[in-house]
Amino acid sequence: MSDRKFISYSQDQDFLLPPSLRDWLPEGHLAHFVSDSVDSFDLSEWEASYASKTGAGAPPFPPQMMLKVMLYGYAVGVFSSRKLATRCVEDVAFRYLAGQLRPDFRSILKFRKRHLKRFQSLFVQVVELARESGMVKLGRVAIDGSKFKANASKHKAMSYSHMCAQEKKLQEEIAAILEQVEAVDAAEDEEFGDYDGYSLPDALAHRQKRLATIQAAKARLEERARERARQESERREEEAAERESKGEKPRKYRKDPDPMPKAKEQENFTDPDSRIMKDGASKGFIQAYNAQIAVDDTAQIVVATTLNNQASDSRQLLPVIEAVYKNTGTHPEAVLADAGYKSEENFETLATLPTDGYIACGREAYDPREQCPRGPLPRNATHVDRMERKLKTKKGRKTYKKRKHIVEPVFGWIKQVLGFRQLSLRGEENAQAEFEFICAALNLRRMATIT
Repeated sequence: MSDRKFISYSQDQDFLLPPSLRDWLPEGHLAHFVSDSVDSFDLSEWEASYASKTGAGAPPFPPQMMLKVMLYGYAVGVFSSRKLATRCVEDVAFRYLAGQLRPDFRSILKFRKRHLKRFQSLFVQVVELARESGMVKLGRVAIDGSKFKANASKHKAMSYSHMCAQEKKLQEEIAAILEQVEAVDAAEDEEFGDYDGYSLPDALAHRQKRLATIQAAKARLEERARERARQESERREEEAAERESKGEKPRKYRKDPDPMPKAKEQENFTDPDSRIMKDGASKGFIQAYNAQIAVDDTAQIVVATTLNNQASDSRQLLPVIEAVYKNTGTHPEAVLADAGYKSEENFETLATLPTDGYIACGREAYDPREQCPRGPLPRNATHVDRMERKLKTKKGRKTYKKRKHIVEPVFGWIKQVLGFRQLSLRGEENAQAEFEFICAALNLRRMATIT
């Protein structure tokens, strides 16, 4: 029996000709699409940010290259700066996009920090590219929201009542320590050991720092409560004026707007902009932000995003529609959303826009056997009544039925496929920029799949 021959193999074999990394990736690979897309973007503003009077200093990495690496990384679920830097050494696709350069994690961090405010314009350029490719037509747009964990622990939050108690306790402890320091200061040098009489004792410094942190958080809560009371007072005045113009008596309220925070109202020390919110998936409470997306039904491309610290979706509908118009210059023909966006104010404003709304007014399981009431609505019918009637029509049911299939899978792709469940940047503005970047990366991945 003769021995089998194997394919010749040598790890020390040198290349006879200079290799091309492009040839190491198959045609249609996502890295090719990301590279070609970034090459088509206008990055003049990004490049201009590095300009200096003398031009001295080490040359920075090209923004074009760094953007390709980051976008591809986010599109395949690699978000950490250290992991991105490692992939630029170990992964062929990353090495191809980096052009054999090897940026370290600090360079990636600095790049993201420098261009954070430009991520919104990048997202818009991705949407424009999708629109030019025929993947965005704005015929029907579905809106939905989801909670994303903030880069902060809910255990680092404190209620207003607990802040007041802790503030009083710390002030008493600091006063006691200062009395002790004065007594020690008056004693002989041997009696206070290493303490030189000038530097603060560790216990005092620690308590003063914690007191300052609590007082700052307490001040933010109080300012927020005063602003909330001011807005409520203005709303009541407008309501009274409107009722007076109709010949109606002003509505009576039991209490005036309270300018003080509620006892259980909380503030987080790590990320003050984030809030405690209920997670729809786990049904538990997390320190989070509420992210909103508007998805076009043609190819499920995200055409607009918003992110804030308001747990309720009811006030998010109009800002998202406005963001769609801002990004595309066009109002969608129809917008679909679940019952979380239901409000008389939303429907009243929506009626003034060139966008047909299909917003649920209750449970989505409309019985197909239930007949739509005939005849005109009464004159005093509210906008909610009109929306509810619309969704009971044959066209309304058929249109609204598509909502789940358009927008809900997109959050599934973000959280399950990409694994993006927690924001890494702190502060509402930074978190918004990061979420726009992840949506831009997801759009590119989606476009590459369809192309």
